[in-house]
Amino acid sequence: MTLNRSLSEKIESNGHVSQEAEKFLLDSKKSICISDNLGHAANGKEKTFESFIEVHIETPPRRNIFDKEPPDGGVRAWSVMVSAFICNGVIFGIINTYGVIHSLLTDRLAEQGDTEASSKAALVGSLTIGTTFLLSPVAGCLTDKIGLRLTTFIGGVLSAGGLLMSSFLTQNIVALYLTYGIMFGLGAALAYTPTLAILGHYFKRYLGKVSGFVTAGSSVFTVILPPGMDYMLKGYGLEATLRMMSLISTFIIMCSFVYKPLHPPPEPPKKKPGRSKTNMFFRSIVNVQIWKCKKYVIWAMCVPIALFGYFVPYVHMMKFVQTAFPGSSENLPVMCIGITSGMGRLMFGAIADMRGVNRIYLQQLSLVCIGLITLLLPLTSSYVLLIVFTLVMGLFDGCFISLLGPIAYEICGPSGATQAIGFLLGLSSIPLTVGPPVAGKIFDRTGSYTMPLIMAGIPPIIGSAVMFLIRFVKDEGPATPSTDSKTLNGTPGNNKCTQKLPLMNGHSKFTAEAYAIPDRPTALVNGSAHLADTESSADALQQSIESVN
Repeated sequence: MTLNRSLSEKIESNGHVSQEAEKFLLDSKKSICISDNLGHAANGKEKTFESFIEVHIETPPRRNIFDKEPPDGGVRAWSVMVSAFICNGVIFGIINTYGVIHSLLTDRLAEQGDTEASSKAALVGSLTIGTTFLLSPVAGCLTDKIGLRLTTFIGGVLSAGGLLMSSFLTQNIVALYLTYGIMFGLGAALAYTPTLAILGHYFKRYLGKVSGFVTAGSSVFTVILPPGMDYMLKGYGLEATLRMMSLISTFIIMCSFVYKPLHPPPEPPKKKPGRSKTNMFFRSIVNVQIWKCKKYVIWAMCVPIALFGYFVPYVHMMKFVQTAFPGSSENLPVMCIGITSGMGRLMFGAIADMRGVNRIYLQQLSLVCIGLITLLLPLTSSYVLLIVFTLVMGLFDGCFISLLGPIAYEICGPSGATQAIGFLLGLSSIPLTVGPPVAGKIFDRTGSYTMPLIMAGIPPIIGSAVMFLIRFVKDEGPATPSTDSKTLNGTPGNNKCTQKLPLMNGHSKFTAEAYAIPDRPTALVNGSAHLADTESSADALQQSIESVN
């Protein structure tokens, strides 16, 4: 055909549609006439049955930022991943290495004659971790109101400001409760929740791997920061160390500018008769839709139950080694957990992305393994066996942590994931804070870690078992926008078979419309060309012409 030959001449060698070819089709507003050979007549003339298929090719200047599917790659996507890695590492690197500052604060308070120096110094770190998790729901709600980028920016400012103010108040432990404990903790909460939520905007196929890489940032920074902090404390003192930590926290501010959301914010609640202003105000802040999702409710209840005993081995491991294996290294088991935890986040993040893998089952497996190992710790008679147990525990700890974000997106969808993560962390703050002190009180009364560790191993197993209820709940998936039934120029379909095919690979958009033709096979009436992620519009156009021919 003349038009087909002319179009082929204007198609580039790489299979893409050139601007000249697009102009040829769009400006001329011509139709491609497809002839179907129905046989030859007795006089030798060929009978044809003609139909018309209108083909529109459109190349938008850039992809809509609210595209349905995440890009799963690209410069900005990888930049977001690296920025989230840095934010996660800075936040939990500082939180996890508070023990370095704790000893120096304890010595200073003891020199002042304070008889409760250790507990008062420990309260600063406890307030930090407690505030980070307890205020995560606030971070989730604030993110939906003002956006991921601004929430992370405010968190970075509060974190850096809190540490900077602490450097001038090191002699006042009560002031440190406010600046280091609450102010830095609030900043960490505002930055951490968006760090997990932004990943689902840019990744879907690789969300597990990316979440594993990002959450491994805390392990990397936990290994890197202590030697540097120890060097700063010995050479320049506590004040200079806190100012250097404040400078490190400014990386959160810089990373916040990379967090450009791709999903639209949740729609405001609809006004219904009978709803009070208080009810409407509450709904405008809290995404109540996630609490209507039964799967999320079960998951959000089971995880905190499991965490009542989850943190006990990490807090009491050094004391347990002192009592059970005197003379052995107290730091080695904790280091083993930290190292393999980072490895586990990467490994299980990749496993979670495999076809057919159920992420919730994988998280249940991790909780069961953590619970069983905790139960076996007091029965361990060999230090080498203890190291083996801690190595395995670290792997499954990484599995549990790396799956929090992907599961939230899987259950609640992009519009509800931010608050889903925030409320889950907020609910988890209570057991994480209560569990270790309870185990400590039991040890003080019994003088042994047998009962505390056995009781700590039971909640993860119970939480994992109750999580099986999710299997029996059938919730509808996250709502998705309905397919537009209009053509590219905005005219109604008029009983045409019309389909819009937005592409995620940057190729041109292609739409084929076919009128119903009598006596023509149903398979050929559609005339729509479906484009794969790696297929150009020129390939689809040629295949559509050949299929009708």
